[in-house]
Amino acid sequence: MESGRPEFKSEEVSQVRGVVLQKSTCEYWNKIWDFQAKPDDVLISSYPKAGTTWLQEIVDMIQNDGDIEKTRRAPTDIRIKYLSNEVMKINYLAGLDKANEMPSPRVLKTHLPVQLLPPSFWKENCKIIYVARNIKDNIVSFFHFQRMNKGLPDPGSWEEYFETFLEGKGLWGSWYDHVKGWWEAKDIYPILYLFYEDIKKHPRREIEKVMEFLGKNLDEKVLDKIVYYTSFNVMKNNPMSNYTLSSLMNQSVSPFMRKGVIGDWKNYFTVAQNERCNEDYREKMDDTTLSFSMEY
Repeated sequence: MESGRPEFKSEEVSQVRGVVLQKSTCEYWNKIWDFQAKPDDVLISSYPKAGTTWLQEIVDMIQNDGDIEKTRRAPTDIRIKYLSNEVMKINYLAGLDKANEMPSPRVLKTHLPVQLLPPSFWKENCKIIYVARNIKDNIVSFFHFQRMNKGLPDPGSWEEYFETFLEGKGLWGSWYDHVKGWWEAKDIYPILYLFYEDIKKHPRREIEKVMEFLGKNLDEKVLDKIVYYTSFNVMKNNPMSNYTLSSLMNQSVSPFMRKGVIGDWKNYFTVAQNERCNEDYREKMDDTTLSFSMEY
C-alpha cells in the first residue's frame, strides 16, 4: 500500500536524547525543557494517536461542568496548548508561548516520553492523565495521521512504516518505551493511567475516573451529557474537535477522526506482520505488568 500523500513541504526531524522529534522541537529544546509548570496545571499525555483529542474533550467538558457552549468556544488546539510545536509558523500551534499566557488552572498536552517531560511538572507535582492505546491500532492510526498532516514527514508505504514503528525509529520514539515509562512513573507521581480500549468499552466508568481524579463531583445528568458529547460520532461531526478548521490537516487524504474503533489493525496487518508484531511485543513487554487488549 502506498502512502498516497500529496505534495507539500513537511518539517524535517532530528533527535533529543535519542528520541526522534520534529526539528523545530529540537532547535527550541532548551525552551521546552525550561517550561515552568504550575501546581494546578493538568497535563494530558500520550503517544500520538492514542486518544489524545478524545481525552482533551473529556477533560474540558468535566472542567466546564458539561457546558457545551463553553467547550465549543474554540477548536481543541486553542483550548488546550501543546508543549512542543511552539515554533511552527502557524499561529494556532504556538504552544509554549500561548501556554504561558493562559490563565490558571491550565490544561496542557504533550506527546513527550516520560524522560523528556520538563522537570517542573514533577517538581510541582502536577496532575497528569496518560492515555495508552494498543500497539497494533496505534501503528495504523499514526500511519494515516502522518499521511494527512502536512507538517510531518511522509511515512512512506505501509510496509516501510510498520518496520520503522516497531524499531522505535519514528517520531516520538519507541511506543514500548513511551507506554512503559509512563506506567512506571504512575507509582511515584499523581498520574491517572487510562487505556483507549477501556474508554471505548466503558466510557461512563472511565469518565468518572477522570472526574474524580480532577476533584470534580458532577451529577448523573451531567455525566450522561459528557458521555454523549465525547462519543466518537459526535466529536467527528464537531468542527471544534475534528480539526476541519485546521489548514495543517489534509482531510481529503484521511480524516483526522478516522474510525475510532478497536481492531482496525486487522484490515492492514498481513499474517506475517501480525506474527512479527506479536513476537516483538512479547519480547519487549516481558519486563512490565502493563498489558493491552488488541481486540474489542
